[in-house]
Amino acid sequence: MARCSARAADAGGHRARQLSKINEMNNVKLPPDVEFYEDIRLIVWRPRGLVNKAALNKIITVLGELETMLKEPFNRFSDTVGADAVDLNFEYIIHVSLYRRSFYGKLPPIKSAILATDATLIHYGKVHALLTQGSPINVRVFQDRKEAARWLGVPIAILVADADQYQ
Repeated sequence: MARCSARAADAGGHRARQLSKINEMNNVKLPPDVEFYEDIRLIVWRPRGLVNKAALNKIITVLGELETMLKEPFNRFSDTVGADAVDLNFEYIIHVSLYRRSFYGKLPPIKSAILATDATLIHYGKVHALLTQGSPINVRVFQDRKEAARWLGVPIAILVADADQYQ
């Protein structure tokens, strides 16, 4: 059974909702650090603790499964503020970026906002953005939630959920 948070966000009464299509398929389980907002077509990933290959592989798998099943584009927001440490390297970021670019192929354009305050994650995010240029995946790195919300066209309340525990 798919797991989506039922926690309400303030703005516009948006809620992370059960994905009916996923429930019908009954074969994608969202990890605890992932939420999908069906009404605004947004997936939110909030990694906590260590961001490493295993963490990235987990979210890449979820993205691929949802992209394959839903057949409709959805934007992404990665809130890395809760990450305590990073165990990655540029070679792996290049590998992931080229894989995502290839896997996503010629699907409709999407936006992927990365909120980062850690210098290493900012640099990795910028490398990812550079390597996905020219593809339908438009990546931008932000240090301010409001700017990310504005760019994604979503209520700030969606991006603030749980954020106060990191600040």
